[in-house]
Amino acid sequence: MAQFLGDEPPFNTFDSICKWASDLGYKGVQIPGWDGRCIDLKLAAESKGYCDDIAAVPAKYGMEITEIATHLLGQLVAVHPAYDEQFDGFAPEAQRGNPQARTEWAVQQVKYALKASQNLGLKALPSFSGALLWHTMYPWPQRPAGLVEEGFAELAKRWKPILDVADECGIDIAWEVHPGEDIHDGATYELMLDAVNNHPRACLLYDPSHFVLQCLDYLQYIDIYHERIKAFHVKDAEFNPSGRVGVYGGYQGWQERAGRFRSLGDGQVDFVGIFSKLTQYGFDGWAVLEWECCLKDAAQGAEEGAPFISSMLITPPSKAFDDFAGGSIDKNQLRRILGLQA
Repeated sequence: MAQFLGDEPPFNTFDSICKWASDLGYKGVQIPGWDGRCIDLKLAAESKGYCDDIAAVPAKYGMEITEIATHLLGQLVAVHPAYDEQFDGFAPEAQRGNPQARTEWAVQQVKYALKASQNLGLKALPSFSGALLWHTMYPWPQRPAGLVEEGFAELAKRWKPILDVADECGIDIAWEVHPGEDIHDGATYELMLDAVNNHPRACLLYDPSHFVLQCLDYLQYIDIYHERIKAFHVKDAEFNPSGRVGVYGGYQGWQERAGRFRSLGDGQVDFVGIFSKLTQYGFDGWAVLEWECCLKDAAQGAEEGAPFISSMLITPPSKAFDDFAGGSIDKNQLRRILGLQA
């Protein structure tokens, strides 16, 4: 919902935006935990009755709350000083200009979101990991030996207590693997897993759009990490390199970059392959539209999103397609077919 909330109706209240989404055919809403129009995290962590009241709003329109998104809060769990000023806007005024206070506030907010998710009966908490190493992503100047290990040790130190709260609440933390985060591909996720001793709640939000821009094999990624994928953003993208721009984008605006986020169905993502893979591995979470596009209006993207996702959903078969050719097991027949004496 974060991309759609605004100051004008129907986007300015939780009730009206839920009705709007329902009218477009959506079955659930992923609510931003940092937006007070949708939820008060502290109150939601402390009051099951308050959570019941929140859940009743989308329920009026035949919808559910899919997850509480905590991306902006997770980002503030770890911020390199180079980004202090740019990320201060994600925190309340009282914490701005004070990195330690900002981090402590963010950690507490994520913990509140976990308890709120438990009170709402949810299963996963989407988030960002934050970053201490992102400014060293390209190895020039050369990284000193041990820098990466030290960075992930500190990131794990900050997240381990949060992961333990997640375990107490029965909620999986689903980090969105995303540029700007220390967890931005499979290799960095594995570094984090090692640093938190393969914590069972250290899981993933799958968003193929970021992998298109990284030229990463997003279908094989599902093969590798499917057991840890607990949330899914259905978001499209395209990558069209030229003699002028490539992966790094040349500091260009979104329309001029080689890698661009596109409205659902307008990009290059193989969603048939993705939904097939997720079905193959038994993914049972929500398929959540995340709309970002440098060419198409948000309202049009939202209108097109629900039927597109619906067309991709796969009902697993109740029986094998070739069951008609089978029959009861006859061991003597099996041995005859094998050329063995019955």
